[in-house]
Amino acid sequence: MLRSLARAARRAPRRIRTAFGEVRDEERGDIPGWVLVTLMTAAIVVAIWLLAEPALRGLFEDAMNRVTGL
Repeated sequence: MLRSLARAARRAPRRIRTAFGEVRDEERGDIPGWVLVTLMTAAIVVAIWLLAEPALRGLFEDAMNRVTGL
């Protein structure tokens, strides 16, 4: 039984690889593209935060004043 499990474990990666097709070099992904997407997303978040910060700060201070009664 252990031998059959070991054989199945050795064959599993081959089955997965052939089930989804062989991966060629040009299909491995575009790392610089993902880096660019990540940096652009971070820049958008920072820009939105800078624009919304005064309003968010005012909402927070108003809510805290209502809770504390000051």
